[in-house]
Amino acid sequence: MMTSFFDQFASPSFLGIPLIAVAIALPWTLFPTPPSRWLNNRLITLQTWFINRFTNQLLMPLNVGGHKWALLFASLMVFLMTINMLGLLPYTFTPTTQLSLNMGLAVPLWLATVIIGMRNQPTVALGHLLPEGTPVPLIPVLIIIETISLFIRPLALGVRLTANLTAGHLLIQLIATAVFVLLPMMPTVAILTAVVLFLLTLLEVAVAMIQAYVFVLLLSLYLQENV
Repeated sequence: MMTSFFDQFASPSFLGIPLIAVAIALPWTLFPTPPSRWLNNRLITLQTWFINRFTNQLLMPLNVGGHKWALLFASLMVFLMTINMLGLLPYTFTPTTQLSLNMGLAVPLWLATVIIGMRNQPTVALGHLLPEGTPVPLIPVLIIIETISLFIRPLALGVRLTANLTAGHLLIQLIATAVFVLLPMMPTVAILTAVVLFLLTLLEVAVAMIQAYVFVLLLSLYLQENV
């Protein structure tokens, strides 16, 4: 039974071909494309309003140099949110429950922010490793600690997204299994458990959106330190 709970996180394959690429590419086909008419429909208008509000909120603390990342951040936000939401549907696979995919997104983007800081303002970028006013005996220790914390950032990005989605999916499956087991024996308890399952599903929808936002927000904060 415990093994079957984790089968949902196994990458699906067909004829020995991994289907994770299809799961990653599918969300892009669901996004509405702007028509050639002057007036957009309600869906396009809502999508445009959401992306504009998100981009303005995200890039407000950044200077003009950081605004070049607007398209990347908005696309990543919509991409992660769509994948997380689709993963809540029955008989679907959530690619963002795979640590390898999340690290593949986190490491290059974090490394890009570090490289930009080293190239544009190396003194300020290296100055983050040593807080101002540090006593001389503590300088080597603090430099080591800050360096370790710097390299832990991409790991924290990937693990946070993976852990939150994996825990939510496991909890939903556990409660759904309890509902099916309790239904023949204790219908009243099963109905109450089903209500809890419904509320948990709503919570997981919120978590799917919030985790996508947190992932991009932390990247913007890392960028803010280096531009």
